[in-house]
Amino acid sequence: MSGNTFGTLFAVTNFGESHGPAIGCVIDGCPPGMELSEADIQVELDRRRPGTSRHVTQRAEPDQVEILSGVYEGRTTGTPIALLIRNTDQRSKDYSAIAQSFRPGHADYSYWHKFGIRDPRGGGRSSARLTAPTVAAGAVARKWLRERYGVQFRGCMTQVGEVAIPFESWDHVPNNPFFAPIADVSHLETYMDQLRKAGDSCGARVRVTASGMPVGLGEPLFDKLDADIAFAMMGLNAVKGVEIGAGFASVAQRGSTHGDSLSPQGFLSNNAGGVLGGISTGQDLDVSIAVKPTSSIITPRESIDTTGQSVEVVTKGRHDPCVGIRATPIVEALLALVVMEHALRQRAQCGDVRQAVAPIPASA
Repeated sequence: MSGNTFGTLFAVTNFGESHGPAIGCVIDGCPPGMELSEADIQVELDRRRPGTSRHVTQRAEPDQVEILSGVYEGRTTGTPIALLIRNTDQRSKDYSAIAQSFRPGHADYSYWHKFGIRDPRGGGRSSARLTAPTVAAGAVARKWLRERYGVQFRGCMTQVGEVAIPFESWDHVPNNPFFAPIADVSHLETYMDQLRKAGDSCGARVRVTASGMPVGLGEPLFDKLDADIAFAMMGLNAVKGVEIGAGFASVAQRGSTHGDSLSPQGFLSNNAGGVLGGISTGQDLDVSIAVKPTSSIITPRESIDTTGQSVEVVTKGRHDPCVGIRATPIVEALLALVVMEHALRQRAQCGDVRQAVAPIPASA
């Protein structure tokens, strides 16, 4: 099965299944000499892990990471870093009733036709459980980028279902289960409670930024920074849309408005989302994703089984009524992996390039 490795210079190979004994990844290409411990990675995994509030799946996984290789006496050695996360709270019996049926909205039908076999337990290889190793790898990338360039990654939820969430402050994001940038989330709590009682689900919109970006990351043609960002985000379970900068709002803008004017003090706007011609400008990368409604719901739906016969499917088990709630740390990690890959490319090809004029500030 191909398609399990993301990146080339900073290559992350993901392995495991939702209900297997363990999941994990192997990171190949991390520069040597960086201080790294399991605690550096665990802090990000704790933000993503299930069971943290009543609004997400109650699967109680501690998501404790183990570093198996690539670190000696607390520092990376430049050799592959193997990270392991053991599964401890699988309930495979929840999926026995649908082992021969295709759940609407899931990858069951396409997966079965592609491989002729599938692991129905929790979605197997198609499960969002496999985003935990991505977050672990992202934590390694984030640490290197922070220490090397001062890059910081932040994300938040900007909409859940029909409810738009205004931006108040990044300071609010760690203080509620929605990663919402607002102080009062009581109306979001009520909305999710009503949704869960109705046996239904909803989608979400998540925004992620990278500040302190160096200028010059990305290529002008096939390996554009924004193209790789979109590629990474669309690789996340349930993502159906990606916007960079003004995104689809660019359609209604005039050229006189959309083009980000420059001054000696910095850029005057950031409709481009920090990327021009596929290359970073030094402004904040600004990315938004659209996450579809959770496909695993208890509302009965029409489908077929593996023999082609009509069936009614009810998906029981422990599921997020909105998978977007826990998406923020994953989206941050994916953006970090893309920036890490391009930072290493830039260092390899253009590391000795010197400009006579320093870059302008990211913003006025």
